[in-house]
Amino acid sequence: MSGRQYFGTDGIRGTVGQAPITPDFVLRLAHAVGHVLREKEQRPTVLIGKDTRISGYMLESAMESGFNSAGVDVVLLGPLPTPGVAYLTRAQRASLGVVISASHNPFMDNGIKFFSSQGTKLPDAWELAVEAALELPPQWVTSAQLGKSRRLDDAAGRYIEFCKSTFANDLTLKGVKIVVDAAHGAAYHIAPKVFHELGAEVVAIGCAPDGININQGFGATHPQALVRAVQEHQADFGVALDGDADRLQLVDSQGRLYNGDELLYLMVDDRLGRDEHVPGVVGTLMTNLAVELALQQRGVHFVRAKVGDRYVLEALEQHHWILGGEGSGHLLALDKHTTGDGLISALQVLQACVRSGKTMAELLQGVALFPQTLINVRLAPGQDWQSSAALADAIQSVELELGDSGRVLIRASGTEPLLRVMVEARSAAQAQECAQRIAATIGQAP
Repeated sequence: MSGRQYFGTDGIRGTVGQAPITPDFVLRLAHAVGHVLREKEQRPTVLIGKDTRISGYMLESAMESGFNSAGVDVVLLGPLPTPGVAYLTRAQRASLGVVISASHNPFMDNGIKFFSSQGTKLPDAWELAVEAALELPPQWVTSAQLGKSRRLDDAAGRYIEFCKSTFANDLTLKGVKIVVDAAHGAAYHIAPKVFHELGAEVVAIGCAPDGININQGFGATHPQALVRAVQEHQADFGVALDGDADRLQLVDSQGRLYNGDELLYLMVDDRLGRDEHVPGVVGTLMTNLAVELALQQRGVHFVRAKVGDRYVLEALEQHHWILGGEGSGHLLALDKHTTGDGLISALQVLQACVRSGKTMAELLQGVALFPQTLINVRLAPGQDWQSSAALADAIQSVELELGDSGRVLIRASGTEPLLRVMVEARSAAQAQECAQRIAATIGQAP
């Protein structure tokens, strides 16, 4: 097969009840995955975790049946963050980890993603093998070969202990008040305990899932609730996760919100302050220029990957580095975990503040983010924007004007007929004017 029909950049995702997020397809998918696993292992074991969407029950049972029918044993973890499933897959020496989640999407959506036995994302070749197996007729094993299922009752507790182990043993969160917002998602019963057991006074919001309220007005994609709660409770910090807890937003005592670019810098700064060698860091095409310049001033190389934590991870592995992330709050510390983890990233930043005795604002005093303007321009059917001389001239003109004090990024949307025009500059007015000048050569903003 030359391309993927079902797998996207992060597993398979869509609206529940519409192909491919239907119980019959998920059963077939698990059956196909089972046969791919059995090509290398006689009796594979798969872990299945999920977030708090009501559709998780339906998809979990369909997936369990599909695996069992292919001769694969299943361990059900219940609601658990995506990085928790990755950790337990490795810790339990399982053949594969499966997460039923659509991350930060609304409850009507759901998805399936997979982790290798080492807790890492799987390569394209594996996904293509699964899609090829989906084209084959079912190959039911005999009754004696059918897989069995069981529950791992202490899955949440094991993951809580793992998260705590990434926080320095000589430090404590005693005397620190933290508002924790789990987006009514997979970390609702985990995140408050992690911070509480490290000594913090915890105020929990977004920790009462009902199957349909995941990401609804709470969590990393709706941080206003966290900002209000931090101010109302006069807390020192606010921590917001998304529905599957691999994404993070942090708020300080003043109600200021910090994005992933700033948090990534804080993680690097803490290590440099302990005389650890940080040879390089990976961001994305959207990472703020101020962070890149601040890292370079400290002798840390900086590389930009395509947008998406998958591409950040690939670049880290290519360069043999350990720290990377996105402005959205997907952060990677590969000496702590194999995948992005909102809880562990939060602990790394809190550790920096506790150790230094400084606030996030004080630690970031020399890093003032450049204003960014993003304009989405709708493309006409068949419009060849890449050959536009007017667009090329406008980009060149803006880049000359900005010099080393800004940058231009033009990229096509992967899901809509849109061209995204991003300009970064020292002033918001300049960024806005330059972005509008470029967008005017393409068409009308939608």
